[in-house]
Amino acid sequence: MEKIRLLKSSNIIQVELPDGRILEGPRGATVEMFLKPLAGEFKHQLVGAIVNKELRELGYILESSTTIEPVLTSDSIGKNIYRRSLVYLLSATFEKLLPKNQLTVDHSIHSGGLFCKITGPRLNGGKDFYTQLENEMRKTVECDLPIYREMLSIEEAKALFLKKKHYEKIQLLKYRKKNYLTTYRLENFIDYHYGYMVPSTGYLRIFAIEPASAPMEFFLRFPESGSSEVITKRVEAPKMMSEFRLYGDWLKRLEIDSIAALNQAIETDRIQEVILVSEALHDQKFVQIAREITTHKPHVRVVLIAGPSSSGKTTFSKRLTIELLALGVSPVPIEMDDFFVDRELSPKAPDGSYDFESVENLNIPLMDACIQRLINGEEVQLPKFDFLDGKSKLGKVLKIHKDQIIILEGIHGMNPKLLPAIRNDLKFQIYASPLTQVNLDRYNRVSTVDTRLIRRTVRDFRERGYNAQDTLARWGSVRAGEEKYIIPFQKYADQYCNTSLVYELSALKSLAETALRQVPWGTREYVEAKRLLSFLEWVLPIPEGLVPANSILSEFIGGSNLKHFTVWKENPRTT
Repeated sequence: MEKIRLLKSSNIIQVELPDGRILEGPRGATVEMFLKPLAGEFKHQLVGAIVNKELRELGYILESSTTIEPVLTSDSIGKNIYRRSLVYLLSATFEKLLPKNQLTVDHSIHSGGLFCKITGPRLNGGKDFYTQLENEMRKTVECDLPIYREMLSIEEAKALFLKKKHYEKIQLLKYRKKNYLTTYRLENFIDYHYGYMVPSTGYLRIFAIEPASAPMEFFLRFPESGSSEVITKRVEAPKMMSEFRLYGDWLKRLEIDSIAALNQAIETDRIQEVILVSEALHDQKFVQIAREITTHKPHVRVVLIAGPSSSGKTTFSKRLTIELLALGVSPVPIEMDDFFVDRELSPKAPDGSYDFESVENLNIPLMDACIQRLINGEEVQLPKFDFLDGKSKLGKVLKIHKDQIIILEGIHGMNPKLLPAIRNDLKFQIYASPLTQVNLDRYNRVSTVDTRLIRRTVRDFRERGYNAQDTLARWGSVRAGEEKYIIPFQKYADQYCNTSLVYELSALKSLAETALRQVPWGTREYVEAKRLLSFLEWVLPIPEGLVPANSILSEFIGGSNLKHFTVWKENPRTT
């Protein structure tokens, strides 16, 4: 056995990679410098690293031997770093070209990109400006200018934002618990952007600027997938864009244009008003969709409700059922999950695990036959899936009248593989999902994916016996399944329902923090939990009791009076 020796401090440190290899270099070098010799090995863009179990920027200085795991754009964490840095480059370039105008980075689009709005003086040159904007951004990328991370005191930050007329950021700083703010500087441009950045503009080579149909709107485009370098053709989605504009109108009506404004509403006892109006706006949407369905009568026989995880589909389907009942229509809800095949027959992912997100988990021929026979007025023996033992068993025996509508809710409701034998004019398809969210400020958007993840974390922790680490560990496969099996088919929807609620982050905050703080340090999930906790620090909480019992949000925080709601007048016969 080698003897233990006491050594003098060395200017050389070692870095261990995930595969066991060791890199050696000078103390005080950055993560970027240590990983530079491996650049040729990376299949995708390097944008950060996990250093000794903590997420760090490439500019992070190493003072001692440690472990490093490279973070690439193919990773969800890396994808966020790249896109955040791209927004920073956009905002810096925009303020240089149009200092008298205001840019707002709004919502994401399915084909890869962000919808952006310009307010202020009308643009000179029209669409030519967007060509100029992209060209100027590309010049900055070619120059590979450094992006410096700097700390400002809260007073210094307020002075900066006052000069820039970013009043919503000044308001947001009222809720900052730390006495400093981390900002980033690119030449003379200094601003706050939530989360880590790349160290220089040379990392941001893949993007495009595309004008929208309206003169003061455009799209910042980037690859739809972090593992691709291709910007796909943008898919026009007028119905979804209509939902986005409607939500914008709601926010104006509520005078809630940022998290800071939401916090102020809480502090000034306006939150009850915000909640009631938000829920009333949801009511209006449910009534609108129910009326649209009834105008299709007597043709529509099946309403399909689809959407990604934690969209509130279950509550939405029940509230839609109530609205249809109020209009004199008798809906019959059928759970798509009951058509799951036996678990042992579920398709497998490349790693050998079950791919529970795949549409092949459904017994599609059986579903098609059951729905077709019900529409024809026949009596049908429905299946019932037992989630405990993973087996399909016998369920309800059902027969419906010719004037009844079947409501079929499940994540795959938009997939063309479902109900292929049933004519399109007999189907009405609804895509329900949080499409928008109140943003931190004009440049720092809140991802609806994060909203859904927070919803799911709270529900799993409260109701399903999963801790936050379990939920975060599964989220990657859930998202991969959504991108493959759900989101591509949203274009087939007859109607979209935005299930976001303006106030929901405030209602979810306390429950989410309780769950996320239990994720153990040193795990990969800890990195994600820490990011979500840092974001939630900006949000003021509200008591859960303020949330109405029939709200979509009650599906996640508990207390829903729709949990056991059913339209069955008596127990259907089973065999």
